[in-house]
Amino acid sequence: MRNDFHMGWTTPLKPVARAGEKLLDRLLCVFGAVLFCQLPEFIQQYLQRLGGRLDEARRQLVQFTEVAAQSKLTLAEFIERTGHNADASVARLAGVMHAAVVRVDSLASADAAIRNASLWGKPFVFFAHLDPAIARATWGIYRPAIPTTVEGLIYAMLGIIVILGLYHGLIRYPITVAVQARKNRPALTQGP
Repeated sequence: MRNDFHMGWTTPLKPVARAGEKLLDRLLCVFGAVLFCQLPEFIQQYLQRLGGRLDEARRQLVQFTEVAAQSKLTLAEFIERTGHNADASVARLAGVMHAAVVRVDSLASADAAIRNASLWGKPFVFFAHLDPAIARATWGIYRPAIPTTVEGLIYAMLGIIVILGLYHGLIRYPITVAVQARKNRPALTQGP
C-alpha cells in the first residue's frame, strides 16, 4: 500500500521530468556543438598567426639572401663564411642566419601539413605540428566563433554525439538502472 501512495503523488511530476529531460538533451546538444566546433575555429586562428610568423621569417631570410647575393655568394656560402669570421660577433651572425633558414622550413612545413590535412586527420596533424609559442599567442587573443563551414558542421555534429553519449552512458543510464532496481525490490512488509 505504501508503494501505491508513493506512485500516486509523483505521477503528476512525470510530465515535468520528461520535459526537463528533453530540455536538458537540447541544451547538451547545443553545448556539444558549440564546444566541438571551436577546434576548427582555433586551428583557423592559429593558422593566421602561423602564416604571419612565416611571412616575417621569410622576409628576414630574403634580407640575408640579398646580402649574400651582393657578395656574389649563395646564402649557404655566406652563412659558412660568416661562421668562420675571426670576429666572434660576426661569426655568431651565422647562427642567426642558419636559425632563420631552419625556422622558415619548420613553419612552412607545419603550415602546409595543417592546411593540406584531411578533415579527419586535421586535429592530429595540428597537434603534431603545434608550436607552443604560437598556440599561446593564439589563445591570448582567441575569440570563440561558430564556423559556417562543412568542417564546422561536422565537428558540431560530432560534439552532439559525444556529449549526448557521455550523458546517456555515464549519467542517465546508471540512474535509470538504479531506479529500476529500486522499483523491483520487494516491499518490506510491516508486522501487525
